[in-house]
Amino acid sequence: MSDEGKRKTDLAGQAELTGLDEIGRRGLLGGAGLGALFLAACRRSSGDAQPGAGAAGSTFGKPLKAAFVNAGLANSWPAQGKAATEQWGKWLGVDVIWYDGGLSIDKQRKAVDDMATKNWDFVAIQAFGIDTLVDPVSQMIGKGIPVIQMDTIIAKDDPGILTFLEPDNVAMAETVTETLFKAIGGTGNVIHTQGALGHSGAKKRAEGFKRALGRYPNIKLLAEDSAEWDVNKTAKLWEDYLVKFPKIDAAFFHSDDMALAASRVIKNATREVKLGSVDAMPEAIEAVKDGRLLVSVRNSSVRIHWGALVIGAMAATGVKGIPKYIQIDGPVVTKAIAEGMAFMEAHYLL
Repeated sequence: MSDEGKRKTDLAGQAELTGLDEIGRRGLLGGAGLGALFLAACRRSSGDAQPGAGAAGSTFGKPLKAAFVNAGLANSWPAQGKAATEQWGKWLGVDVIWYDGGLSIDKQRKAVDDMATKNWDFVAIQAFGIDTLVDPVSQMIGKGIPVIQMDTIIAKDDPGILTFLEPDNVAMAETVTETLFKAIGGTGNVIHTQGALGHSGAKKRAEGFKRALGRYPNIKLLAEDSAEWDVNKTAKLWEDYLVKFPKIDAAFFHSDDMALAASRVIKNATREVKLGSVDAMPEAIEAVKDGRLLVSVRNSSVRIHWGALVIGAMAATGVKGIPKYIQIDGPVVTKAIAEGMAFMEAHYLL
């Protein structure tokens, strides 16, 4: 066996025999620690785990039960996050109970109110709106349950969140917008279609768009309405835009789902508009490859969700020193890297 193969085997054995604390000291979201944990889980799922691997097949040394909720499973980014969380939960031996946010502040609040009546080893939440879940989240924190926020801020005043996994929303939006503006030669008419205005990620994506727009005095902003992540609202907005504006050169969208909804309306109207968006979901990757989208950037639902799962399990099993903020990065997706990105997403890795 090569030295590298022996090193991976040794790490996997240590992950099984010593549990999460050792992996935590190695840096769980970094290469060696994550590799050890993943190899251990794969060995366990294939039936060749060694004695001492942990109760009920858990990588973490004891059975763990977690609750997750995100914005709403009708959209592709939250749905992919659910699928990734459940798969990693199976690999690592964590029982995941899912609540659907329903793309609604009221529906998500009811779900989290119910969540707060139960006991969990940890919970992870992507809030649909800032300050809409403070009471039930505070109740859970008061019971000693680690709470992780994913992608967007739960409350302006931190009620005691364990950590925050977030992409660089400003940079993602600015990069996609800059790519669009260069593609139209730095001059023309553009539209900015926003997500829910109470979502901290949407606020930062708007900031990134405005940063890029400020560098292009010859670009005119025609409209910047919120479609609230809703594909039907997006389609209606764009039907109106295409009647109102005879010339639209480019558009930036806060999510792929909204961009793809607009692209169908644009195609039906036999118009051409260069489109860019955030998330780089599987359909968007295909759209970049076939030209329906010019560009997307990866906001890794997979890494944010499995990261929350692993970090929550770390906290629940005594690992200390978890930072309050963890940034999750992702590349700009062009035709050149589309195949590799699609493969990684299909296997719940990126």
